[in-house]
Amino acid sequence: MKIDYFKMERMQSQYEFMVDYNLSESGVHPLSFKELLPQEQIEEILQTPLGYIQTNGTTELREKVCALYPGTNIEDVLITTGSIEANYLLTWSQIEPGDEVLFMIPNYMQLWGLMRAFGANVKTFALKEDLNWNPDLDELKNLITPSTKIICVTNPNNPTGSRLSKEAQDTILDLAEKNDAWIFTDEVYQGAELDRQITPSFWGSYKKVVVSNGLSKAYGLPGLRMGWMVGPEDFVQKVWPYHDYTTISISAVSDRLARIALTPEKRNQILDRTRTILNNNIGIMMDWLKKHEELFQCVTPEAGAIAFSRYNLDINSTELVDRIRKTKSVLICPGDHFGMDRYLRIGYGEEKEILEKALDLIEEAIKEAQAI
Repeated sequence: MKIDYFKMERMQSQYEFMVDYNLSESGVHPLSFKELLPQEQIEEILQTPLGYIQTNGTTELREKVCALYPGTNIEDVLITTGSIEANYLLTWSQIEPGDEVLFMIPNYMQLWGLMRAFGANVKTFALKEDLNWNPDLDELKNLITPSTKIICVTNPNNPTGSRLSKEAQDTILDLAEKNDAWIFTDEVYQGAELDRQITPSFWGSYKKVVVSNGLSKAYGLPGLRMGWMVGPEDFVQKVWPYHDYTTISISAVSDRLARIALTPEKRNQILDRTRTILNNNIGIMMDWLKKHEELFQCVTPEAGAIAFSRYNLDINSTELVDRIRKTKSVLICPGDHFGMDRYLRIGYGEEKEILEKALDLIEEAIKEAQAI
């Protein structure tokens, strides 16, 4: 099996710890142990046995996840090493050569690359900037066929920070049901909304929905490497054996910390922190873009710590990002890593002083590029 080069993850792996300023991340500045736990709980964690845990996640953790999805039971939940593993297991367990898949663009390109590698016929449908990064529903209706096996969506979206309108979500559900297609929905940015209103999940709206999510983005806990899959029980039980061939389970410490993070009181505290960071920083981000409105056009994001901006420079986005990194030691993400050139994804979830300094350096780099 040959795989497409996962450009964004490869770039981040190479450079995110080598630059002075990293605005390539799509989540907020991560929580520390001390921020997550009071001292007495830190002492309790030190007593955690460092052995194996149940491979699909402890009962206690799966119960915490169930509480987020009305109508689920613990057998509907599979705990994975980040939502990225959930997405991988979904693809590996479901895709056969020739399967027809509809995939949202722009997007995090993991599923796009994996499904193509496993032999799927991947057809893309575009989010439109002039529709506030929602899909053209007529285009979607024309693309779907009775052979469509899966519709892949990310909501809230990466990289645009948009949310699907109710009309778009209802249309996707209706088209899936009429064509007996599955909906695979990546909802990892759910909880990171600037208006503090939780984005409605696709879960519970249709019998053939599978959700991937985790603690990396909205929760600011990427280092726990904790994600989950929620789906119909028979579906999840068929996917679980594939998990035995990958990571087997998350760590016992991650499971224990995730249970704490997902208790109602702590979860509310964490999401409030995330939304406070986003609301404190969004003005800095959008003011900076407006300051350069002759160069940048950006729909204000609704969720996630990311702004996806079109730019008016005659240079490929990867080339521009490389120039900024090499000359100013700032890392951001090029639009062509999401299937759309001439855009930049800039993370604004960092600490305020870091964000402001990094944007100043990006401004310097762009002025130098314009002078060439």
